[in-house]
Amino acid sequence: MGKHFGNLARLRHVITYSISPFEQRAFPNFLSKGIPNVWRRFRASVFKWAPPMTIMYLTYTWGNSVHEQGKKKNPTDYENDE
Repeated sequence: MGKHFGNLARLRHVITYSISPFEQRAFPNFLSKGIPNVWRRFRASVFKWAPPMTIMYLTYTWGNSVHEQGKKKNPTDYENDE
């Protein structure tokens, strides 16, 4: 007993390495490499997902408009009702 949660078991012949969080930079090269990389990846994949999403959106809006038109009553059917 008395062991901390991370030290409950001892694994033999396993070596682990770690670096202190104080020795590494939080956002290295974020502006010089990070944002251009995001833009490059976006340009490479936009033509894979944009056309299906556009087609799905147009189909959805068309279906909703047809549904709304189908719910309306034809006023000429009720002209002679008294």
